[in-house]
Amino acid sequence: MAHLVYKVKIVNKHIAHNLTWIPIFLIGILTISLGAVWCTHEQPWLLDKSPNEVLLQTSFDVLLSEKINIGLPSYLKVVYRFLGLYMLTIGFLVIGYVYITRLGTKIARNCIFLILFVTLLGIYFLVLNYLPSSPLMPVLYFLTFCLFLSVFFSKYLPD
Repeated sequence: MAHLVYKVKIVNKHIAHNLTWIPIFLIGILTISLGAVWCTHEQPWLLDKSPNEVLLQTSFDVLLSEKINIGLPSYLKVVYRFLGLYMLTIGFLVIGYVYITRLGTKIARNCIFLILFVTLLGIYFLVLNYLPSSPLMPVLYFLTFCLFLSVFFSKYLPD
């Protein structure tokens, strides 16, 4: 058994490189996908309706039926479109960075790892404090898994 564990520890550098850049590339693709959904959905605030209603302490039906809130749907649409555009931009930047650098140097890897780690920490803070029942939690877990997978396999790459 110990002999088998020793053989598994040796990781092919090509495989390690692929398992370093592909998860980060997937983060970019997923970010673009979420941004596209928020940019194109007719009522994007309904995508995570229940956690939003818990945060607002009222339903959207009640909120939008008030005469004073007549412009609220337009405002929410603009805010979510801005969020979607931001997500699209970040996703394309991540993909562009991975494509250009191929995460071939230690500084390129550590730079993107640090940025994504701090960003994910901020997202976890916001989601867990304000939207703990968000249907996007599995997406957040997947993004975290991709980041840690990439960090783990980057340890097998040369500097």
